[in-house]
Amino acid sequence: MSSPRVFLYVQHLLGIGHLTRAATLARALASAGLQTTLVSGGSPVPAIAAELAKDGVRLLQLPAASAADLSFRTLLDEAGRVVDEAWRRRRTAELLRAYEACDPQVLVLELFPFGRRQMRFELLPLLEAAAAAPRRPFVACSVRDILGGRKSAERQEETLQWIARYFDRVLVHGDPAILEFGRSFPFAERIAAKLHYTGYVVNEAPASGCGADPGAGKDEVLVSAGGGAVGAALLEAAIRARPLSSLRDRVWRVLAGNNLPQADFRRFADLIAADSGIVLERSRPDFVGLLSRCALSISQAGYNTLMETLRAGARAVVVPFAAGQETEQTLRARCFAERGFVQVLEEASLTPAALAAAVDRAVGRPRPGAGAANFSGAANSAALVARWAREGVA
Repeated sequence: MSSPRVFLYVQHLLGIGHLTRAATLARALASAGLQTTLVSGGSPVPAIAAELAKDGVRLLQLPAASAADLSFRTLLDEAGRVVDEAWRRRRTAELLRAYEACDPQVLVLELFPFGRRQMRFELLPLLEAAAAAPRRPFVACSVRDILGGRKSAERQEETLQWIARYFDRVLVHGDPAILEFGRSFPFAERIAAKLHYTGYVVNEAPASGCGADPGAGKDEVLVSAGGGAVGAALLEAAIRARPLSSLRDRVWRVLAGNNLPQADFRRFADLIAADSGIVLERSRPDFVGLLSRCALSISQAGYNTLMETLRAGARAVVVPFAAGQETEQTLRARCFAERGFVQVLEEASLTPAALAAAVDRAVGRPRPGAGAANFSGAANSAALVARWAREGVA
């Protein structure tokens, strides 16, 4: 008897956070003995693809779409052109063919219908195909602890209708003891019977990546901005904050991210050319290990980075990304700051002097304890999906 099949869909549009979390979940599903297909609609990320292949996850790359700007209203294709109706039809057809070939027992959509409305041209046909299948799969939504942006009452009502019509369960990758889903989705009580809090989904990568220096990061200040697409202001402020901070004698390791524009990377390289105490790199495979050894982390407050930081027990200053309509990182950062886990500096107040002062406050605080939050979200999600694959709708 073959193992149950899971079809997991994710679309990242700006950074790579959604894909990173979905990949962590996919690896956990495969580890639980499920045949897992991860379908990605965003730009390819070779490092993630390699990790998935190593862990037995089948990655299917759709024609890539990205956001034209922070409004997320306009989609661009692989060549940077605004997508048209013909492109939407082609991609929908490819997605449906992949779904039919997989014939899963469980279908999991990352974020939709709470977000990614831009992709409903392909996701609603996918959900209709699942509903009409001779053997209907169990359908779940995978969503992080907080929803981003501000949604109208009409849109939230439409979300509830889609959940009622198509979805059996909603996996909330968070810890209600810290942050309840209702803080960002006020109608959570109306779907309470379908909600399952899993704990936070955290990358289980080893502390030292392949070929990494196990001594790197010891007592350093680690500065990061995820993929780097929207991190230039934070990185520059950190570089300029070093001489103003009480940690000026430490090495500051700046991870710019692979999506930081090359012009910005060259500018930062020029800025630190005369400062031997700053190391500038694009990324490292041993990021989790660096967190566990650093004196302090400076980062934005994206889901993945913040959870990896807390799990590593690192002292941290977080500057939540708040451009456009984004509210997600600010709410998450404030909730964790209320519990003394991080020091928050609002993006609107970001200056080198303000960041240096936040660093000095944070370094004097105790490290977060091992029980700061429930970090078993990947394993708990995989256990639930495996049960649903065997039993169907409970």
